[in-house]
Amino acid sequence: MADDQHEEVSKKVSAEEEIRRGITVMRRVVQGRSRGIILDVYWNNQGQLIEPNGHTLTSFIGALVRNEIPITCDDWRNKELNESKEKIWSEIKRCFNIEEERRGFCMKLAGKLLRGFRTFLSSKFLKDADGNFVDAELPKKYESLISAEEWEAFKSKRQDPVFQRISATNRERASSPAYPYRKGRVGYGRLEQSMLQKEESSETSLPAHVLWKEARVGKSGVPQEEVLHVYQKCEELSQSLSPDDTKGILSWALDVPEYSGRVRGKGFGVTPTSLSIKKGKAPSNRELHARLEAMQAELDALRREREASASTVYRDASDKESINCTFQPNIPEGISHCQLYLSSPYYRMVGKGKVHNVSGVLLHTRELPAGCLKVSVDIAVEPNAALPYPSDDSDATMVHEAVGSFVAWPTNLICVGYETPTKSKSKDNAIPRHTESTVSRKELQENEVSNASAQQKKEVSNASARVKSSGSKKTVVRKKTTTKYRSCLRTFLEMTDIPTGGVRTLHMEVGIFGFDYDQMIGNEDFMQVFSHEEIGVNVVNTYIRFLYDKLMRPNGLDVSFGFLAPATVNLVLILSRPDTVTEYVLRILMDNKDAEKLFFIPFNTGGHWLLLAINPIREIVYYLDSLGNDWTTYPDMKVLIDTVLQAFRAQRDIQTSRRGANSITWIKVACPQQRNQIDCGYFMLRFMRDTLALGRLKIPPDYFEEFKCAFYTKDQVDEIKEEWCQFMLELNVCS
Repeated sequence: MADDQHEEVSKKVSAEEEIRRGITVMRRVVQGRSRGIILDVYWNNQGQLIEPNGHTLTSFIGALVRNEIPITCDDWRNKELNESKEKIWSEIKRCFNIEEERRGFCMKLAGKLLRGFRTFLSSKFLKDADGNFVDAELPKKYESLISAEEWEAFKSKRQDPVFQRISATNRERASSPAYPYRKGRVGYGRLEQSMLQKEESSETSLPAHVLWKEARVGKSGVPQEEVLHVYQKCEELSQSLSPDDTKGILSWALDVPEYSGRVRGKGFGVTPTSLSIKKGKAPSNRELHARLEAMQAELDALRREREASASTVYRDASDKESINCTFQPNIPEGISHCQLYLSSPYYRMVGKGKVHNVSGVLLHTRELPAGCLKVSVDIAVEPNAALPYPSDDSDATMVHEAVGSFVAWPTNLICVGYETPTKSKSKDNAIPRHTESTVSRKELQENEVSNASAQQKKEVSNASARVKSSGSKKTVVRKKTTTKYRSCLRTFLEMTDIPTGGVRTLHMEVGIFGFDYDQMIGNEDFMQVFSHEEIGVNVVNTYIRFLYDKLMRPNGLDVSFGFLAPATVNLVLILSRPDTVTEYVLRILMDNKDAEKLFFIPFNTGGHWLLLAINPIREIVYYLDSLGNDWTTYPDMKVLIDTVLQAFRAQRDIQTSRRGANSITWIKVACPQQRNQIDCGYFMLRFMRDTLALGRLKIPPDYFEEFKCAFYTKDQVDEIKEEWCQFMLELNVCS
């Protein structure tokens, strides 16, 4: 710690005066104590020291520890220091109004400050500009704190070969941090306090990755691109990770080794205990067998119910009534109860209220934004979700702040009625599960998967050969899809911690999206597939990994086809951070500029999935939308893709006439159309699968003859689910 910030009395005093006055450090604090002024200190809800007086207490402890503890002390836990520690604590209590339970924090802080003081002495006086050792005399400034014997022992310790080797290793490790801290002596606790005060927020804490990013913003106020990349990855992970995950979002995003007890992005004083993070315990074999027995009893009951209602007709999943956030709902005129949804980073309900579908209605004397209706928020289902259009009059930016007031809400994110339509729970539609309760989980998996995996793999890998050899214009005949893999996967899932918030990772190598990372997948993603719900980006990414592993790489198609990450290229990011999207897409195209290649972009418009297939060499964009819209529905998307292709052309030094400069070809493909409002994701995945099965770089405007149909059947949609579930089983994701 810098000593010029601590005032010390150099005046010599007698032993009697020393006993009467106590340790003379930080004159302002000690003189205030003599006048009966005891300073209050404050702590945040995570046990960190904050202002007012947080900085003062830190400096006071630093001065105390330099007076009481010799610099030759290398082990802060040495019991011989107990007497000195007790004296430090008693002095702290004499000057500050502090609770006894804060002693542990203060002692840890004292040890940290002592280490900092030793490092300061070594760097300032025992090393030259090149880092070489200098045999310096005891600085006169510290003669009152350090004896000559202590100084000589300190120098001897610094010249020890073992110490120098350890010091060199630590110095090299800390010399060039990838994400350097840029807030000086301001700790995370006080930084968080200043951010909350600046924003006038009612919250008591901020997410760790938000603090981490702000701590790496320098005087310019602009964070580095690398920091933004990590922050963006944290934002995506925050939607899939459990709040109780012991590793933490930052650790997953940075992908660095961790040690027990560390909490990233929170600073000194925060531990998993203070955050109430509890590590889950793996279930024992006895518990697993008990679960299997309970599942068997449940299956027996379901089987009896099925047999009793055998006449019930299965309702086709394609007739399921649900909602899609780009499907324009039929909102009646007048005032109606409604549910309010958001589509980024995934589609979910965030509130309930009333929609005012009245002609000429104004919002706080202003016209409503295009495509929006006026709603009153009654209930905040997700209180901290950001409003799609923050209120200028009430300064409301989050859903809970808008309760009781009016805001603008996109029409396609409003669902009239308080109950979300769902598929009727037909008893025939119950998902069967394995009933062998006496076998182990590993045996259960091997038996279920091995029975049909060889045949399924053969069918997928040979899809192109089957289609080409048929020579027919009719849709390829396929066997009726079963639910064996979904049933098996669901059985394994229930024997893990995933249903209670656990997550798993699936590695995405650099060849898939142009960068490697670990894809998070949790219970919500599995349930989307099991329950025929609208799928999110995690399911899409993992199915793309399936296509890459099973269709592209084995057949050499990775040189002709590629993918762009839907989490990076979507309408929300195009509107908020177009430069980031442009840079990413252009980088991928330039990395593949020497050969003709078709790039798939699973594009999310804010809840609806469509497919863009780009041939950058020929400057052709194929547009496949299962809702039948065309690209004019999303002008910002078209502008960005056109801009990227023009930049790609310029960087390849391709000369074109002025008339041909904007001659990028967009082709709307007459692809199969969905008959409900939730199948868009499954249709989009089949579009990619069909194209890869044929291995063609050109998509006909009226779609492929081999797969042409008005809509995909339930079996064709279920085939996607089965392939995804089988792939999860093969990768042993549930382990």
